[in-house]
Amino acid sequence: MSVERETTTRKRDRATDVAAVKIQTDRLLLRRFSHADLDAFVTYRSDEGVARFQSWDDSYSMAEAERFLADDSDVVPGQPGRWLQIAIEERGTGKLCGDCAVRVTTEPPRTAELGVTLAPHHQNHGIASEAATATLDWLFGEQDMHRVYAQTDDRNKSARRLLERLGFRLEARLLEAEWFDAEWTTLRIYAVLKKEWLELRQL
Repeated sequence: MSVERETTTRKRDRATDVAAVKIQTDRLLLRRFSHADLDAFVTYRSDEGVARFQSWDDSYSMAEAERFLADDSDVVPGQPGRWLQIAIEERGTGKLCGDCAVRVTTEPPRTAELGVTLAPHHQNHGIASEAATATLDWLFGEQDMHRVYAQTDDRNKSARRLLERLGFRLEARLLEAEWFDAEWTTLRIYAVLKKEWLELRQL
């Protein structure tokens, strides 16, 4: 191998390492999305119950999934301003359970927004809590975030229960603050600081 080719290969490998995400828990592997995930991804995104409080609707298509993957593949973890979707894989079966979404804000620094979406048949088994906990450990550890927050529709009781179970504080309830799906909706803003998360993890 020539020196020039070797240098190019090393640069490509370093770029791959920077973009890689691999977080393991007892039951789950959190990783980047691949083309093999798209059938399952479309199936849960097009579920009426899953889409109810999301930015997409239940007409979500494979074409949209293909565009999502092309865009998501370019996102570097920790890159401000863009959403990074992290696939949640069940280690025992290799099945896609859902995803954790992370967006580092441009301002203020060291701040990230978190979201979690699960396929219906993977809900109510503790997977959301396990995946979100691992993602928060990664955000406050390797990514060195200061604050992580989440926004949810006031009617989304399962999301509210998840965030409260994780130890997020309710910072605000914004009454009819967002025009969503042809109606005014109330938003809840939850957050947790790094120091609070570290204390929670020691309990």
